[in-house]
Amino acid sequence: MGRGQAVVTVREGRPPAEPDGAAAGRGRVAGVLRAAAVPLALVVMTALAGVVLGRVYAGPLLPRLVAGAAVGSVLVSLAARRLPSWLVAPVSVLALAGWTAWSLRLAAAHADVPGTLAGVAADAARNGIPRLLTAMIPVEPAPDTVLVPVVAAWLAGLTAAEVALRAGRVLAGYLPPVLLYAGALYVVGPNAEPALWPTVVFVAVAVAGLAATARPARDPADPVAGLAPGVRAAVRVRLAAGAAFGMAVVVGLVAVVGPAVVARVDGRPVDPRRYVEPPQVETLDENPLIRISGWALHPEQKLLEVRTDRPGAGPSTGDVPARGPVDGDGPVDGDGAATGGPPAREPLRIRLAVLSDYDGVTWRVGATYRNAGRILPAAVPSPGSSVETVRQEITVAELTGRLLPAVATPREVSGARVAYDRETGTLIRPEGLAPGLWYTVTSEREHVDSNLLTTANVPAGDSVARVLRVADGAPEPLQRLAAQLAEENGAPYARAAAIEQFLAEHYRLVADAPSGHAYPNLAFFLFGPRNGGGQRGTSEQFAAAFAVLGRLTGLPTRVVVGFESTGDGPVTAGDAFAWPEVLFDGLGWVPFHPLPRPDQEPRPVEEDFRPAPDDPPPSEAPEPTLEPTASPEPEAAAGPADAGGLSTPVLVGGGTGGLLLLVGAVLLTLLSMRRALTRARLDRGDPAQRIAGAWREVTDALRLAGHPVGPDLAATEVAARARRAVLSTGRDAATIGRAARARRAVPSTGHDLATTDPAAGAVGQGAPGTATAAVPHPGDAPSHADAGAGVGVEELADLLNQVAFAPGTATGEQAARAAVVARSYVDALRATRSRIRRLLWPVHPGPLRWRR
Repeated sequence: MGRGQAVVTVREGRPPAEPDGAAAGRGRVAGVLRAAAVPLALVVMTALAGVVLGRVYAGPLLPRLVAGAAVGSVLVSLAARRLPSWLVAPVSVLALAGWTAWSLRLAAAHADVPGTLAGVAADAARNGIPRLLTAMIPVEPAPDTVLVPVVAAWLAGLTAAEVALRAGRVLAGYLPPVLLYAGALYVVGPNAEPALWPTVVFVAVAVAGLAATARPARDPADPVAGLAPGVRAAVRVRLAAGAAFGMAVVVGLVAVVGPAVVARVDGRPVDPRRYVEPPQVETLDENPLIRISGWALHPEQKLLEVRTDRPGAGPSTGDVPARGPVDGDGPVDGDGAATGGPPAREPLRIRLAVLSDYDGVTWRVGATYRNAGRILPAAVPSPGSSVETVRQEITVAELTGRLLPAVATPREVSGARVAYDRETGTLIRPEGLAPGLWYTVTSEREHVDSNLLTTANVPAGDSVARVLRVADGAPEPLQRLAAQLAEENGAPYARAAAIEQFLAEHYRLVADAPSGHAYPNLAFFLFGPRNGGGQRGTSEQFAAAFAVLGRLTGLPTRVVVGFESTGDGPVTAGDAFAWPEVLFDGLGWVPFHPLPRPDQEPRPVEEDFRPAPDDPPPSEAPEPTLEPTASPEPEAAAGPADAGGLSTPVLVGGGTGGLLLLVGAVLLTLLSMRRALTRARLDRGDPAQRIAGAWREVTDALRLAGHPVGPDLAATEVAARARRAVLSTGRDAATIGRAARARRAVPSTGHDLATTDPAAGAVGQGAPGTATAAVPHPGDAPSHADAGAGVGVEELADLLNQVAFAPGTATGEQAARAAVVARSYVDALRATRSRIRRLLWPVHPGPLRWRR
């Protein structure tokens, strides 16, 4: 061969060797793919947490924002890999601030939330966690419901990228996305189907990321081949022992954890919403029925301004039928007979509240309100009804409280943040109503075909036990009247129509009747002498009497409070009234109209019914509720700590730092919720509610200290146990009292601060074993025994007994005194605990979930 001639030798059975350039190119591509595998895995794993959480959100906005946070956090870490490790966290936090601001603005525009970006962000930071856990499902993506998921996703992506990419510890870097994914599953709870496919994808992506980082050995030869025989044998034994130990650990974990995991597959997840108290209402909003008499005396008071859009409805008829079901049923004529034609445009009933619970004294809403967005959960219409869409623009004038008026059943509300009870359809504005408040509500109003009512049945069983319950103590005349009406009318609708007709024909509608719908008041309304004020009342008595008589005859009933509107113009106090509703199978809730015609003279009750005469009862006063009504206002969570580090060990510890960050956030949330619960109990509500809240603080403290008290003990017995719980530790009373002395600046309110002789065991200033009630002057200083050992609990027991047996007599000074006594005793009891228990005391979750 000549010089320069290339000789190519091809061996049989082998392909020709490739040029070095092609192999190097493929190696570079493989290296790029291997380098991109872990960042992609981190992005997908973090974004999947948003997919899981998005199952309880309306629309795809939240998963997109979480995915953006996942991409942004990992890309920032990749771009800053050449920067010092301590500089990465500040750069990423700045990027987080920008992404969060853009996300809040987008969510505010999506939810139509008014206000500046700074105001919206501040409100979301204060209320993000409680509103997320009290929001109605599906949750609308609003600033306060997207802030926490977006920030958590960004921090998880930042920590994971720093640990997995900078430190090269991929498995440790998976910890933040795993915790975020588990947190999303916990928040969703039982409110969505199991996240099967997202979990499978999550595991597959994690495995792919680990596989991509596994590097094959460059030298396939035995790594211990060059060692001495003795050393080689020792190394092999050590490697085999390590592998065997690792395998044993894995098998043991599978054997221990596997059965528990398998047993939980079909179990119902825990719903974290049960630990957070939803928004509550005041007494007048819990029982707005007592406002009817006050409104009737001032009919000219302007409460609302309404403008209505009812596409497809005919012109207004100008009057309401005086018989038969109206406003929500099928078309009826003036006598209540079905006409069979399309629904006429009769005046609208704007619903304020639905009252389903009756205890023989008062009707209550009994709702569990959940924060809702603009779009409310869709209500399934009854099979035997048609649906009319009604859109109203409502401006609040002089209406007070939190209840938000709307035509039944609301589907969309804009212009006001609302909370909604799905069972009753009642709306509230947690911040309260204010003059000038403007909002728009779109409702789906059902019309029942009256032709189906005569043959319709009523449901029974546990599902409707709430609206069938008859409280104990029903007067015998009411029971006899209900039995008489039921005996003469067998079908459910016939019984309801008979009760309606009986009330409309025998009683007079007046504006000056006193408020009251307890059993004695209803008995006097139905059977009291006419010349003594009986047989006359407002719509309050008519609706309550219909509902009670209906339940006594086996009809599921409830009372609704609202307004009658022509659709456009002002709504005054004179338009307010109450009406009863009956639940029919396949038709839903059907309203009735038991009020008499204006030109009708009532017939004497004695013509149809002769009960035994009863003495007229006094007017009923609203009974104070002892339940706390204020919504907790958790404090804003602390900001995240810097995640930077100066060395590989510090970066490896980033995974543990992420876990500690989440634990710290949980502890901070528990602390803020506990403090909010204490403020709600001691500082909000009427005096009776605040005194009851102070008592709950004491009983919760006893339970935390290992001295629980049963419900069978009297308040004075509980107070005695509380005193012994403080003194039983053997500590000096003055030493214990120093923990509480700073709180005792409020003077006594007129109830004695009982002094106690520990040696004799006597309470008060009388003989041993007796108690005396000395009434000091306002301003008297607390006694030494009280300051030293928290004996003021006995004074708190006296206040609690006063609230229970003399409703309405508690004053604001007494409520303030009760708060001081409760705080002092809790501090004194906490001071008796060990150092560790004192530290864990304010974050113990027990008081948040104990039945109250």
